[in-house]
Amino acid sequence: MFRACVEHLRARRLSARHLLFTAVGCVLVVTLYYSALPNTVSGSEIWRTIRPPSTTPPHVWKQRAEAVKAAFRHAYSGYEKHAKPHDELRPLSNGTKDNFNGWGVTLFDSLDTMIMMGLNDEFARALPVVSRATFETNAPVTNRHEGYAPFFETVIRYLGGLLSAYALSREPLLLQRADDLGRMLSPAFDTPSGFPAFGVDTVTGETVGTSSGVLAEIASCQVEYTYLALLTGNKVYFENADVVMQGLWKVNLTTLGGMLPRRWNLATGYPGDEFLTVGAAADSAHEYLLKQYLLTGKQDKQALQLYLRTTNHIFTHMLYLSEARDLLYVTDTNRNFMPSHNFEHLSCFLPGLLALGADQLDLSLDDLEYETLGPIGQRSYDILRNYDLRALHRWAAEGLATTCWLLYDEQPSGLGPDVIHFQPRTGEWPARGAPPPTAKLWIDGMERWRKAGARGYPPGLGEKKPVRLTRDEIGSAKLRALRVPERDYVLSRPEYFLRPETLESVYLMWRTTGDPVWRERGWSIFEAIERETKTASGYASSKNILLSPTLLDDDMPSYFLAETLKYLYLLFHDEDMVPLDRWVFNTEAHPLPIFAWSAWEKSKFGIAEPSP
Repeated sequence: MFRACVEHLRARRLSARHLLFTAVGCVLVVTLYYSALPNTVSGSEIWRTIRPPSTTPPHVWKQRAEAVKAAFRHAYSGYEKHAKPHDELRPLSNGTKDNFNGWGVTLFDSLDTMIMMGLNDEFARALPVVSRATFETNAPVTNRHEGYAPFFETVIRYLGGLLSAYALSREPLLLQRADDLGRMLSPAFDTPSGFPAFGVDTVTGETVGTSSGVLAEIASCQVEYTYLALLTGNKVYFENADVVMQGLWKVNLTTLGGMLPRRWNLATGYPGDEFLTVGAAADSAHEYLLKQYLLTGKQDKQALQLYLRTTNHIFTHMLYLSEARDLLYVTDTNRNFMPSHNFEHLSCFLPGLLALGADQLDLSLDDLEYETLGPIGQRSYDILRNYDLRALHRWAAEGLATTCWLLYDEQPSGLGPDVIHFQPRTGEWPARGAPPPTAKLWIDGMERWRKAGARGYPPGLGEKKPVRLTRDEIGSAKLRALRVPERDYVLSRPEYFLRPETLESVYLMWRTTGDPVWRERGWSIFEAIERETKTASGYASSKNILLSPTLLDDDMPSYFLAETLKYLYLLFHDEDMVPLDRWVFNTEAHPLPIFAWSAWEKSKFGIAEPSP
């Protein structure tokens, strides 16, 4: 508005004195205009912390991308030399691990990363292994998954890896093997509810597991099976994905605010508990609500409504501010929505998901059917309608991503802990049976901020000062229980399992905001990974991130190559290799291209036209 006012004055060619007085008037008008809007916060221009532009020249970013590529080649060459065709490398002993079917999960998980990095020789050497894979569950394994394939892990790592590599390379073998594997896993859907069983014997088709399943494992296959249906024209694959979405949609979740709980009954298709979380056992299912909607060209309105119901409940019941520094974090809740104040590394995917949704959608509460929300969901709706929903998602993404980053930056090793617990500011804990200390819900802070005129940064945003431990504190014998009031939290699990979730969000924050600080933060994490976890043949998980040099574990998960290094490479690569309006990442960071169903496919698969 101010710019338009000044341009108007220039067009009138007034004198300098007139310009000065009128410009002051413009400032007053603009100030009065915006101060008169305290009740509905749009935040379209003030949603993120403003920082100076990057001073890192382009050639340095190219060098950093090459450094990540070199790290991948180091890890994968160690796998090829010491572990192939087994599942994973033990990077300290150069031993092997067959924990996911014994088919070579690291190789399958790495296919699309090789393609993106231009590692054509490695990709060519992998294809014969892909060709020879039997996908039979009679291979010896070194964990409990004997005689069956765990459905969830096999879908996201193997099937997702094949589909993504095919989409990037158009190598026919990859689609053929994806079709083989998709067919052999399909008996998992033969449960009374249609929700997939925990595991399936790919030779006999028999399923394995109890009648109870966790949310992530029953509802993180829609993206892969939908895309496989598109490529093959096989209606069974579409029905496999659709039965999951329809099962989630039909359940009455009004007593849970519309959010999907952690445990489900595979016989009835109904929830088995009231535990709500975005962490372990649930994370990727929430992710797939948005991603299924994006993958299918924004046609699946049910998926969108489930995503909005979920995020509305998270915003009003599960986001908290720490007492000392107003760090924004998401926690889980049990019955009556009582929070645990645990914050998992796995939950650090959420800021990236929120940023993606705000970037790709014109988020609006108008997409929800108010009368179907129930009392709890309607209360959330009534609070959130005072905000620009897109801005709110961006604010939450910024605040959460900042906290996830700090959890790396504040540790002596530069690596992030697996689980932390936020504590009262005094560092004192209530006696047994005493009520827990009052915690600050983010939405309560947002409401106070809004009603006070929405001045300054929203709660949880703005620069946060790192609090690092002293040498004496690090030397404490009680590392896990270490309580530093100014730090807001204690470590519940001080391990770092080479996880990708924080880097996933850092990458998505960079791509959706253009703020170079996220690239710099990603680089510091990569430096810590290089410094602390590199071995002669690969990279190893850390047993204690409070120690530098850190203590290493003989473990290099396949997702380190599929996700952690891939997100780092994409973060530093100047070319946007996977545009967010054209690709969707599955939960294992395997990108699949966005598409729209043709009229024939809709007819063939029985896809109803979305209501206007």
